[in-house]
Amino acid sequence: MKTRLPLIILLNAVGLALFICWYMPVNHGFWFPMDSTIFHFFNSRLVENHTLLWLVALTNNRAFDACSLVAMGCLMLSFWLPADRTGRRRVVTIGLTMLLIAVVVNQLAQHLMPVQRASPSLYFTDIHRVSDLLDFPTKDASKDSFPGDHGMMLLIFAAVMWRYFGKKALGISLIIFAVFAFPRVMIGAHWFTDIAVGSLSAVLIGLPWCLLTPLSDKIIALFDHYLPGNNKL
Repeated sequence: MKTRLPLIILLNAVGLALFICWYMPVNHGFWFPMDSTIFHFFNSRLVENHTLLWLVALTNNRAFDACSLVAMGCLMLSFWLPADRTGRRRVVTIGLTMLLIAVVVNQLAQHLMPVQRASPSLYFTDIHRVSDLLDFPTKDASKDSFPGDHGMMLLIFAAVMWRYFGKKALGISLIIFAVFAFPRVMIGAHWFTDIAVGSLSAVLIGLPWCLLTPLSDKIIALFDHYLPGNNKL
């Protein structure tokens, strides 16, 4: 992969513009009414629809987070199983590279984005919290919800799968992203813009420098060189 600087700059500009158009306006401009409408749409239905109540409770339980890891692992396994020994080792090194990139981008975003805000379930009053409606362990609030770290990790996974495994892998990854990221919005633990602005802008700014340059390939090569059992996986 040669460095695709014009595309990197374009994606960075889009990510920066997305963040600025949300961050600069007073009370986040048109984004806040959108956030508020989405939150109240789901929140008002929690007491009207018992099935929805249990759905958002279950999908925000910690065990469901583990299911997202299983889903991502199964997708990578679908490429690992039919591969030869060299191919299987490459799938493993790509997975390790993805984890490293995800941790670095997430930490940079958390520390460099000048935003700290509580989730809508803590911001608004006179609302319904799932933890009050059900005696069931679930995450329905966050004191610092921006950017959405869960959504960010899933977007990074989707981008890495696209880069190394193609469009079909991207499509499945985006389904995984939707299934496991948006329950946080439905329950009120995240604003919609925590993901649509926070997660996406961080990925657009940070990830191109890894995937549209030789950097990710070099990290994969380093893992391949230093991991024990070369060609034995």
